[in-house]
Parts: sequence; C-alpha cells; structure tokens
Amino acid sequence: MPPGRPIGGPGFLFCEGDDGRMSQFERFLGVLAWVLERVSLFVLLVGGIGTIIAMLMGVMEIVGNQIIGIAVPGARELTESVMVLIVFGALAYAQLRRRHIRVELVYVRMGPKTRAAMDVIADLAALLFFGLLLWQAYREVEFSLMFGEATDGLIRFPLWPARIVLAVGTAMLMLQLVLDLIIDITRVFTGREIENTDPSMPDIPLDKA
Repeated sequence: MPPGRPIGGPGFLFCEGDDGRMSQFERFLGVLAWVLERVSLFVLLVGGIGTIIAMLMGVMEIVGNQIIGIAVPGARELTESVMVLIVFGALAYAQLRRRHIRVELVYVRMGPKTRAAMDVIADLAALLFFGLLLWQAYREVEFSLMFGEATDGLIRFPLWPARIVLAVGTAMLMLQLVLDLIIDITRVFTGREIENTDPSMPDIPLDKA
C-alpha cells in the first residue's frame, strides 16, 4: 500500500506514514471501515433492486385493478416488506458518505474544531436513538420467529425477513456511527476536515474496481 494512503472508507483519517507504520488498532479500524463500505454498498445495490421490484408491483396493481379489473394478490404486502430493505438498507451507506439530511445554518459558519465537536454530539445522539431502535428490532425479530408472524391477505408473506433486515441495517449504521465518532473525536484535536465526502466522487475508486 502506498505511503500516506488512507485506510478505510471516505473521510477515514488514519493513514500509513512514510515508513509504512500504523498501530494495530488503527489498522483494525481501517479494515473494519473498508469491509463496512463494501457491505454497505452491496446492501444499497440490493435495495435499488428492491426499489425496481416495488415500482413494478405498484404498476401491476394499478393496471390490474383499474384497467383489467383483476387484483394482483400479495402486491401490497410484498411492497411493504421491500420498503424496509429500501430504507434501512441505505442508512449505513448514506452515513458513510455523510449525506443524511441535516440543517447546516450554524454548522457551516463554525471553525473546523467546532464543527467536529458538533459532529461528535450528533454521532452520540444518533447512537442513542438507533441503539434503542436496534433493541426493539431485535425483540421484533424474536417475536416474529417465535409466533410465525405473517402479513394478512391471500398470500401470507412471513414478516421475519423484513424484521431481520431492519435489525441488520440498524446495526450496520451503528457500526458506521462508531467509526465516525472516532474520526470526529480525532478531528476535535487535529482540526482536520472530512475528506472525500463529495457526492460526485465514485462509490468505489476506479483504480480499485
């Protein structure tokens, strides 16, 4: 790996020095960030496929009900389950790119260290919120598996896959938030800006593809 090259995903601040040295902890965080970036992108692409499926099911239901007069069984139930994949499958990757919607009226007027401190507060608040969500999602998974929870309708789709997707997507987001928290705490002391958060940048560098 070339000296000075960052380890991990966009915005990751740990780099190898000119002598190629890096602590084991920094290397572990870099590998974790790299793996999480690839997994998040894969889940995002699967969510994109889910979006196409939901769109096609919606069109089929409208055409069937309004034009042909034949209802498409299971269209609504399947779309509801796919929506969980679309939303929670994209959370971790959106956080990795730091593209979640936020109000920056005051943020952009602050200095680098103050912005980093504000990011730390946001990371902690998000970890608290999504930690509670993950706790409840895990309980919902247990309930669905225990009682065989399924949708109503002519075709009964099991709900446990959607519950698992919700829990896994939330867990991935929390892992990314922990990495971001470490980065932002480092920025509080160094004043470094976040790198590679431009949305026009490729998801995976072309030299790695």
